[in-house]
Amino acid sequence: MAKHAKEMETLKEHLGKHQLKFTRQRELILDAFLKQEHITAEEMYHQLAKKDPHLGLATIYRTLNLFCEAGLAQARHFGTQTQYDNVSHKGHHDHLICTSCQKIVEFENCDIERLQEEVATKNGFVIQTHRLELYGLCSRCRH
Repeated sequence: MAKHAKEMETLKEHLGKHQLKFTRQRELILDAFLKQEHITAEEMYHQLAKKDPHLGLATIYRTLNLFCEAGLAQARHFGTQTQYDNVSHKGHHDHLICTSCQKIVEFENCDIERLQEEVATKNGFVIQTHRLELYGLCSRCRH
């Protein structure tokens, strides 16, 4: 868990500011979360139930939302599920989402970013934040 020291410290600072405790369960969830790119609370629950049978789904939801507040995660609503995106080590990126198997591909494209800025400027906007999600079928589901 030492390799996640920066993220642990970020979480501890956030918890301290809100008079919350850094618990063994939160540490366990953070360690598992940081090994993922995208995960649902239910998937996390199934992964961790073997390690800690007392860990409930509600605790995982609350903890993942704490990660979002601390800037370590972003809740993304892909289709019918909320996926928690591990953003602790990433910059801005966009997503391709398969509507059949739910596969998520992250990508960055400077041309798309430039075009968005051009459209915003042309319309008198200053972009503060955005997200681009493209839905379709991955190559495996098309064949």
